[in-house]
Parts: sequence; C-alpha cells; structure tokens
Amino acid sequence: MARMMAIMERLTIPILDRRRCIIALLGGTPCDTVGWQTVTDGASQLLLDRRMHHRHAQEPFPVIACGVSHGGGQTEPGELRNNIANTQLTDELLAHEYFCRLAGFANILFAMWAPLLFAFYQAQIALLNEWKPSIRWNFPGSVFAACTFNFGPRAITAAHLDFANLAWGWCAIMALGKFDPDVGGHLILWDLCLVIRFPPGSTILLPSAIIRHSNVPIRAHEHRCSFTQYTAGGLLCWVRNGFKTDEDFHLTVSVAEKAERKAESKGR
Repeated sequence: MARMMAIMERLTIPILDRRRCIIALLGGTPCDTVGWQTVTDGASQLLLDRRMHHRHAQEPFPVIACGVSHGGGQTEPGELRNNIANTQLTDELLAHEYFCRLAGFANILFAMWAPLLFAFYQAQIALLNEWKPSIRWNFPGSVFAACTFNFGPRAITAAHLDFANLAWGWCAIMALGKFDPDVGGHLILWDLCLVIRFPPGSTILLPSAIIRHSNVPIRAHEHRCSFTQYTAGGLLCWVRNGFKTDEDFHLTVSVAEKAERKAESKGR
C-alpha cells in the first residue's frame, strides 16, 4: 500500500533512505506565499497563453526543451536546437521574471539541502565555461543546464525514468496551474511507494534517472502545466573524459588510465 505524504505550505521535507541520507526533497513554497502565488499563477498563465504559439500546439501535451545538453548524437555539448518560433518563445519565457524566480528557488533549495552535490555541479559548469565560453545557459548562476516547459493544459506523465539525466544528480519538477490537489495532480514515486500531494506551486528535487515517477490526472475542467530543470549526465561525462566523447577517450587514453577508470566504475 502506498504511503501518503503531504507537501505543506512553507514546509520543506527531505525524503531519507535507510541510512538517513537525503535522496529527494519536497521543496514546499517560500515564506512569501502571497508573492509566490502571484509568481506561480503568472507562470502558469504565461504557458497557457503561449501554448498556441507552439509549433505543435494541437498535440495533447506540447513541450519545449531548451538549454545545454550532450547526447543523442551530439558530437560535443551545445544548446538544444529548436525552430525559430519555439526559440523565440523559450527566449521570452527564460527572460521573464516569473521563471527566473522559479529557477532561483529550485537552485537555492539545491544549494541548501545538497551542498556537496551543488558544489560539484557548479565546478562542472565552470569547467564547461572555460572550455567553451560561448555557451549560453538558461539562468545565470543556476546549476541546471536545461529545462522543459510543459504547456498543458492537463499535463500528465506515465511512470518513467529520465535516463539522460545524471543518475545520482537531482532534477527540479515544479507543478503549475489551477487544480484541486486533493483530487488529482499527485506525484507518484513508484520505487519509494510514495504518493505525494503536489499542489500548484510545489517543487520537488529528485534523482529522476533512477526513481520512477508519474503524476495523477486532474479533472477535465482544471489545468496543469509544469516546469522541469535538469542536467544531462553526458555533460559531466564530457568533462570527466577531458572534453572528449567516450569513444575518443578510449582511443587516446593510456592503459593505466583505462584500468583506473574501470576500477572506479566497479566501485560505484
């Protein structure tokens, strides 16, 4: 039987494993609930208003991913490509005060509750900046390299893993919209047997590559959007390989370095 856990206003709740290590974080909301309501309602309305500008607006769940990534055939890290219309749309959303506030809140939660992991992300981004100063990041100072806007109007997902994300890293999921969180919109963490009440404006940080997650549908007259931030594991592999692909690394690395890498992999 799944256990219920409620996210309460202004309350941040860590999810612990058997060793009392934090594996995920229910971020709650900032203390300024009135101001936060304005931000989250405004962000939701922006997504709904801009939905028809999306190239595939007639699809049930139009989404746009933007930011920096590596994988899926890319020869080196770079910005995710979108068509002109969608690029203009994401540029507008990324520059808007509401989404800057949302991104900043998730970044602060990450820094406060997982400082070592946060510092690791910061160091990797700094190295990527040194390697290619022209890279354009979504939000200055954020450790999340990319994000996805889900325009709704009734955004839902089936149980899934985000395999491309850093396996032991965190992604930030934010629920937006107007729906009754007692009836629908719950977040399900299948591997932890948790069903979480997840109201509009709520945030969770979790390792989405290794914890299966989904959300409960909302009612027909309600609407739900989402804003998700994450970092691809391929970016960090690129840095670890000395700014090379895995293939190039194994072609150029010494026998001793190969043995060291193999030993590291076994120890994980």
